[in-house]
Amino acid sequence: MTAKKKITGARIFDGIDWHDGAVLVVEAGRVKAIVPAAAAPADADMVDAHGLLLVPGFIDLQVNGGGGALFNEQPTLDGIRQICAAHAKFGTTALLPTLITDTREVRSAAIKAGLEARRASVAGFLGLHLEGPHLSIARKGAHDPSLIRPMEDADLAEMAACARALGCLMVTVAPENATREQVRALCDAGAVVSLGHTDVGYETACSYARAGARTVTHLFNAMSGLGHREPGVVGAALATGALHAGMIADGFHVDPASMGIALRGKKGPGQIFLVTDAMSPIGTDMTSFHLNGREILRQGGRLTLADGTLAGADIDMLSSVRFVHEKLALPIEEAIRMASAYPADVMGIASHKGRLLPGTDADFVLLTPELAMKSAWIGGEQAFSA
Repeated sequence: MTAKKKITGARIFDGIDWHDGAVLVVEAGRVKAIVPAAAAPADADMVDAHGLLLVPGFIDLQVNGGGGALFNEQPTLDGIRQICAAHAKFGTTALLPTLITDTREVRSAAIKAGLEARRASVAGFLGLHLEGPHLSIARKGAHDPSLIRPMEDADLAEMAACARALGCLMVTVAPENATREQVRALCDAGAVVSLGHTDVGYETACSYARAGARTVTHLFNAMSGLGHREPGVVGAALATGALHAGMIADGFHVDPASMGIALRGKKGPGQIFLVTDAMSPIGTDMTSFHLNGREILRQGGRLTLADGTLAGADIDMLSSVRFVHEKLALPIEEAIRMASAYPADVMGIASHKGRLLPGTDADFVLLTPELAMKSAWIGGEQAFSA
């Protein structure tokens, strides 16, 4: 194969518009152009995608594991490779391996692994998401309360250094255990700060948005709800245009009616985007696994602790896209944007990810008209074929 490819026969969605009778031209791992079939370069290797849909690759900003690997239990370069490969099978071409609340030593190991993955140019690796330990015990969810703690100077210094070196870092914090000044410092270092696992009210959440917080973690879950006198973090996420919001679309974490209300009520330019919050069983037949020494059970599409507390999600990104398209009746274009363009906007990488425009990375997915996977491509190279 040459460095130049032409993907022919597909109906192409570039993240903005559909192109029929067109060809995607890829050169040196980037999108060269989308041109009429008659104008396709003769010197490019052809990939026949007749009858398929060609859409931007999915971007998942909250991935705890996959393919049998859980990042908390395997915070290594090999763990990251395993997770990225597992999610490529479901159309995710860029992701943030996510470390939930753990010890200082595990977080340092995860950061080291992330920097190694960046140097090794692991296919599908975008950066890291550190979800905790600076959260609220009152809204801990499945996080181990014994490991939740306030952010200290050493924590801030380590995460700020990681953000500068890694380029893409998301940090989920709760105002209960992180100050506005610490949020500003993280943002100044280049991190994307997300509010999550917090019980604070509307005004406090808004003040953290003014301090630089850009998004909220898994909307509705592990946060103060929308009330008629106290709008809570949910209200702040929907009413504050500067905030984006991740959402788990598995039908268990959030009722479809609430999803629809949120989507209709969200003030822009911030958008609601899809995250999987996937754990290690994705892509396997595992029925249980362990997190921080506790058994997580997999049954009926749900992952739970023994007491029934949801512990991550058992869904992939393509299934999430299908869910919001079919259950919420969203246009397929918008469902795809929620899994590609909007996450890219959150991370500030829209210049090269999330859309198929000239100069962007050639990360794309080929789907059947029924939205079944055919293949995933990262940087113009095939990462998975069904």
